[in-house]
Amino acid sequence: MEQEQISKQPLLNIGLVGHIDHGKTTLLFQLTGAWADTHSEELKRGITIKLGYADAIIRKCDKCNKLTTKAKCDCGGTSKEIRYISFVDAPGHEMLMATMLGGAAVIDAALLVIAANEPFPQPQTKEHLLALEAKGVKHVIIAQNKLDLVSKEHALKQYEDIKNFVKNTIAHDAIIVPICAQQNINIDAILKVITELKIPERDVSSKPLFLVARSFDINRPGTTPRQLLGGVLGGTLKKGKLHVGDEIEIKPGLAVKKHEKTEYKTIITKILEIRAGANKLQEALPSGSLAIQTSLDPFLTKADSLSGCVVGLKGTLPEIVYKIKIKTNIFKEIVGSQEQLKIEPLKVNEYIMLSVNTTITVGLVTKIKGDEVEMALKIPIVPFAKDRIGLARNYQGHWRLIGWGDLII
Repeated sequence: MEQEQISKQPLLNIGLVGHIDHGKTTLLFQLTGAWADTHSEELKRGITIKLGYADAIIRKCDKCNKLTTKAKCDCGGTSKEIRYISFVDAPGHEMLMATMLGGAAVIDAALLVIAANEPFPQPQTKEHLLALEAKGVKHVIIAQNKLDLVSKEHALKQYEDIKNFVKNTIAHDAIIVPICAQQNINIDAILKVITELKIPERDVSSKPLFLVARSFDINRPGTTPRQLLGGVLGGTLKKGKLHVGDEIEIKPGLAVKKHEKTEYKTIITKILEIRAGANKLQEALPSGSLAIQTSLDPFLTKADSLSGCVVGLKGTLPEIVYKIKIKTNIFKEIVGSQEQLKIEPLKVNEYIMLSVNTTITVGLVTKIKGDEVEMALKIPIVPFAKDRIGLARNYQGHWRLIGWGDLII
């Protein structure tokens, strides 16, 4: 393993995906020491509803050579920093596919968690794998979890089943790591595979493009106006560089109702602070998860009200559009439900849910010519050439992934 210089910014953003209750959030805790489920409803129901974030520095013990995220290894040795990673915990519930797709837009690689004590494959195991394909994620690690709940024979059989299942998917060459997250067993093996992932080449010379996955008001109740901190945007810088002091624009921006019609107003603000985990940055590069504190009134950013927006330097982003044309790639069947359903071709005048970067909108199909489809959008998007767009159709009250498309500009 090559020694890498640890920067103040994570080198990779890894998403934890998979079927509900297969152990994603528990695994994230073992990897980072953080519980991503902090939303009150998540704590009550025991499931992930919003995207969760945590980061960790992977270290190597100088005494036993074991990989760990602790400064002091369990063997008593001290550890040396190897790689700084950020993680995104995506919901596994079928009704939260839109949130999962938003998470897939900001990751470099995925950690697919599969429970050994349930029949394989589960509906969202299959659907999440297709969602990663729809969003262009190429690198997958598979964690075969909860092995303490099954026999050795069962575990080995499921291991072979997983290998056969992923043969013709984007995870065909994925390493399968047997673990027990609850008991903290074999987590170092997961860390080893993560350290061996290749760091993608980053585009630092283009104009910056930041995808907003979350937005927050970080002020505690009772904070005086003089002490208020500006609204915070959480997400990933896809290209370019951002600096403290930059004047930025946020699009589509603020939704304003005017005479029964909703209009979108671009927001102009200034970057006051950039953070990667606990680290303050003067300059942000395109890697890992970031939090940008702005000069905005925190009322504008509370409760994820700006999630799905994109950020660039003032005057550099394309104009928002209400009509798009995409080149589609439709799957053969729906895999997110217990029953297999053949996917019918798109039809004029039907509504399709679209996942564009971190935003979700609904498109009305207005024209079809071969695999090229034109749509009118309910919520506008900021268009970028060859954006990979996830497509979902409503079946019996649930949005099911049916394919993806490339934006044509």
